[in-house]
Amino acid sequence: MVAKKLTIRNNTDTLINLKRLQRFSPPGQSYGTDEITSLAKNFTRILTNQTRSQAPVATLSLADKPFDERKELGIRVEPFTTKDTDLDFFKDSEKERLRLVFGTEGEEHMIQVPVPTTETATMQTVDNPKHRLTGVWVKSESFLAIYSSANLNAWMHELRDDTLLSSLSIPGTHNSPTCYLAPPSVRCQAVSPREQLQNGVRFFDIRVQPQYPQELKEELILVHSVFPVSLTGNKYFRDLMKEINDFLDKNPSETLIISLKREGTGDSKDEQLAHILNKHYAKDDNQRWWTRPKIPTLGEARGKVILLRRFNIPDDLKQKHDGHGWGIDGAAWADNTANANCPSGQLCIQDFYEVQESTNIEKKIQYVKDHIDRASKSRYPFGEHPGPHPFYINFLSASNFWKTNTWPEKIAAKVNPAVVDYICRRHENEDGDSSTGILVTDWVGLDGDWDLVRCIVGMNAKLRMRQN
Repeated sequence: MVAKKLTIRNNTDTLINLKRLQRFSPPGQSYGTDEITSLAKNFTRILTNQTRSQAPVATLSLADKPFDERKELGIRVEPFTTKDTDLDFFKDSEKERLRLVFGTEGEEHMIQVPVPTTETATMQTVDNPKHRLTGVWVKSESFLAIYSSANLNAWMHELRDDTLLSSLSIPGTHNSPTCYLAPPSVRCQAVSPREQLQNGVRFFDIRVQPQYPQELKEELILVHSVFPVSLTGNKYFRDLMKEINDFLDKNPSETLIISLKREGTGDSKDEQLAHILNKHYAKDDNQRWWTRPKIPTLGEARGKVILLRRFNIPDDLKQKHDGHGWGIDGAAWADNTANANCPSGQLCIQDFYEVQESTNIEKKIQYVKDHIDRASKSRYPFGEHPGPHPFYINFLSASNFWKTNTWPEKIAAKVNPAVVDYICRRHENEDGDSSTGILVTDWVGLDGDWDLVRCIVGMNAKLRMRQN
């Protein structure tokens, strides 16, 4: 097999210089405890017909000796540019590993590729560096994308208050609370909402069913279509909100967009859901919720839950906010669409989900890429009246209940890596802010793999540069 040349993409606002490259032989066949545990987990996932996000990669230590080393390379990669090098990814075996040392403003940052999943958060460097860098590796293309590292639990802290929320690149999750023991066609998430929040997710897609038809009690059952999200008993929206409130109390720089929809069985109505929310959760005097029918700036949104409603509201709530309504209006959400605008003008949606056969997944991936491109062309006019600047909401999820190869995890195993590849390698849009919009994902965080979220958050760099 012929080795591909190493390509580097600098998605930061800082000049980066590749200084050294060390090449290491493939790891031997003796494994430590961590490797054995990792391999056992992988084998278990195969037996249970699950899809692992990434095979284990042995970690290099400082004591490991390279069999080849190139120093004083001096390969400069300007901000927001791609550099093709003449460096082969491997010499004798594609299982070789590289250690790369980058310089920026007098600091040195070191990364191993391929990158062990649990070590992709930040490159190794000196204590208290001015810059922190994240490397995301696309192995099939020998491509390393470099981002400015963010503290994922509080990544919005670095952005100015006057930034319109819809101009950001925002990671989201589809059917966010579906992390419990459930049929494979129902479960969409690998980890809990709490862990999603801690790792940078700022958009939740939630479906609820009032437990008591025709009544306004606070009990809202979390559901996925007509199914409860757990086989071990009902899970409730109130308990989810306790976790969300706790997170926002501890991270007041952040906000969370909640897209809320009524699903499930029974005779409940949208208007009943609206009254339950207004009575028990998004009360008129509750400062936690943003229910104005406009997209807020980040300064207005910090510490708040932004209500994006996918349900109709009664006449009394239509009179809220001087007759402009209640919540960001997504009630007229187009079904199974590759590209549609809600009548409110605040939402532009890709939500094509009917993947009838696994061979149609490529069609879904192309729709996702097209919508990323639409979002990337937007440019937020700081200091001016922004005019229409909708949320670009882009669902990576799809499924077909009757086909095991098109259940959520199997779709995510193909779509998520393809989107990481696309975000990392696509050319920068010169006129726009290169935003991804809101990418609504399934099965992120599987086995500690948060690369997709890091890529999305990292794409705020150009917007942040324009603010400085």
